[in-house]
Amino acid sequence: MDKTYLAETQKWIKSQLETCVDFWLTNGMDKEHGGVYTCLDRTGRVYSTDKSVWMQGRCAWMFAYLCSQYGVKKEWLDASKSCLDFMEAHCINREAGDRMYFQTTADGTPLRQRRYCFSEGFYAIANAEYYGVTGDKECLARARRAYKLIYELNNGIIKDPTGLGSKGLPGVRDGRALADPMIYLNITSVLRRVDPEHEAEYEKYSAECAETIFKYHVKPDMKCALENVGLNGEFWGDVTVGRIVNPGHDIECSWFLMEYANKLGGENGAELHKNAEMVFNNAINAGWDKEYGGLLYFVDCLGNPPEAYEHDMKLWWPHDEILIASMMAYRDTQDESYLEWFKKTLDYCKQYFADEEYGEWYGYLRRDGKPTMPSTKGSTFKGPFHLPRMLVMVDKMLDQVLSK
Repeated sequence: MDKTYLAETQKWIKSQLETCVDFWLTNGMDKEHGGVYTCLDRTGRVYSTDKSVWMQGRCAWMFAYLCSQYGVKKEWLDASKSCLDFMEAHCINREAGDRMYFQTTADGTPLRQRRYCFSEGFYAIANAEYYGVTGDKECLARARRAYKLIYELNNGIIKDPTGLGSKGLPGVRDGRALADPMIYLNITSVLRRVDPEHEAEYEKYSAECAETIFKYHVKPDMKCALENVGLNGEFWGDVTVGRIVNPGHDIECSWFLMEYANKLGGENGAELHKNAEMVFNNAINAGWDKEYGGLLYFVDCLGNPPEAYEHDMKLWWPHDEILIASMMAYRDTQDESYLEWFKKTLDYCKQYFADEEYGEWYGYLRRDGKPTMPSTKGSTFKGPFHLPRMLVMVDKMLDQVLSK
């Protein structure tokens, strides 16, 4: 273990966290309507005032999480509550079973509703984390209602109250999406941490998520985890949708699983951890760009051309997930290969993603590492979440590694 390297890295991580948080507090918070703007250019200028509901929940969670990890600061707690209040006032479709919208105008007028329930998921973790910091029981009740709704939707217990239904024609290529169990596993982890009263319930659902991921999506013989499979895990090898591998998604999933494995403990936890490491290793070996460095956004598991136009771009969030997963695996196993992946990825991020002049990271790079032009720091899908979450988690894991 090179403690000098790790200590210097932690110093850089802390400085990045400080500038990242300041970037969003200074430029993103809507002091008129509440909530957060996330369409920000390189300098922090707002270039679109439409609001992502995902990002209201993610921002609310992130600032509450900062309070839980470093102590309460008024500006952090106020930012979290502003997003919570905006969601409560404007982002819930009360006439459609409390399903949440996907996007609103600046003042909260609903613009779009989507089939999937990730808005509800980020709303759940935001309210749960805020409860963990403040003890506000109404926030826990909100989180648990959303948690139940997501479970019922994901498992077909209820019909979608929006009436949107399946994206495809019913009965034609019905299947499973990796995003559903992996995100629910992460939501469960947050609720479990702040709400020990319902530990047994959270353990039950964590186990279900892990089982679903490995039973249907992880294909050890193919050395990948597939985004889309048939209802019984069937491989749709003759169509592009069935061959999609999102390496960053798989790597994020791997640390969700490692986190659960550590909570589980014992022989079962050790076995799950090994399997989670396999998911990480397969994904990073398949996705790392050997010519330019960095992680490709999509690959085809059979080596065919990926259909998505952005398949060879380098996005910020998969690299954040590599840094979390590789440091977690190194902390847990002391296997130097994981530290090497951490170093390799961190070097890439320092060179291409980090912006020392204005703070925060570029979101979208071309394959060669140059930012798309004009460059952005935020969008409908990028806000104060993946990067600050990584910086906090790596900082805390480095504390643990350096204390050994």
